[in-house]
Amino acid sequence: MTDTEPAVVFRTQSDIEANVVRGLLETHGISAMLSAAGPHAIFPVTLSGLGEVRLTVRAEAAEMATRLIADFRQEVSDRVTRIRDEYRAVEEALGYRFTDPGLLEHALTHRSRAHEDASGGVRDNESLEFLGDAVLGFIISDRLFRECPDWDEGQKSKARALLVSTTALARVGEELGLGEHLLLGRGEEKTGGRRKRSLIADTFEAVVAAVYLDGGIEGAERFIERWFRPQLDAVQAGGLSPGLTADHKSALQEWVQSHHMGLPQYRLVGETGPAHRRVFEIEVWVGTRALARGEGRSKKEAEQQAAERARKELGTEP
Repeated sequence: MTDTEPAVVFRTQSDIEANVVRGLLETHGISAMLSAAGPHAIFPVTLSGLGEVRLTVRAEAAEMATRLIADFRQEVSDRVTRIRDEYRAVEEALGYRFTDPGLLEHALTHRSRAHEDASGGVRDNESLEFLGDAVLGFIISDRLFRECPDWDEGQKSKARALLVSTTALARVGEELGLGEHLLLGRGEEKTGGRRKRSLIADTFEAVVAAVYLDGGIEGAERFIERWFRPQLDAVQAGGLSPGLTADHKSALQEWVQSHHMGLPQYRLVGETGPAHRRVFEIEVWVGTRALARGEGRSKKEAEQQAAERARKELGTEP
């Protein structure tokens, strides 16, 4: 090769990867030319028989281009390693090891974090919540269909609604410690987002979707089986896990009446989320005192959570 002959500095079988590297070089003032021989792939994988895409630069720029590409590859590798290390504890708690750790990062990213990212490169987990809700509902429905053949449609529907309620999902999410690992914006962090049950429940659904995308329906089924088997067994035995179905509103009302404090009053203090996934926030008052707040995807569910927290505040919960 002469001093003026173009130098090949990068080879791949992916158009996408080649264009990413080309963009990297051009941001540093190095012009690069793409060339290819034969058919090539969309994804950066090496498959026998696929053509090779090459990046060539002027000979005098080859050394700098090679160094930039090496640094870029190291940065990508370090990022993947950081993600794996950062979320290893989450994977251990979940009992699932991700092939693509970026899916777990996506599942833990709240919209408040995405909104505060000026680059626009951070995606929130709301789409994953939508998918996870469907995957979870399907798997729970499948289990109830197979394991409770004598139940009518109403019984199965009621059991499913209970098993996938915000309260139930939040309990599992709290057990997994998801609140500690959420990626939140500063505002949500300051307002106690890590402790919000509705947010933890939504994140659990996003994690279900991430497991499904990473490990297929078989991986999702194993994950749901691991975390919902006790509740499923309890349903079939005629009961549910402690506290899941407790009527906290009735218990709170009985207690405050027995102490001559009047009747609890429930007030809607907030609504968030899109119309099809509205989250209600309810505050429970006794006399002139606001005891607690609760969240849920229905006002009834939010009232139950508020009553449960009020009972804890009053020290009446068994």
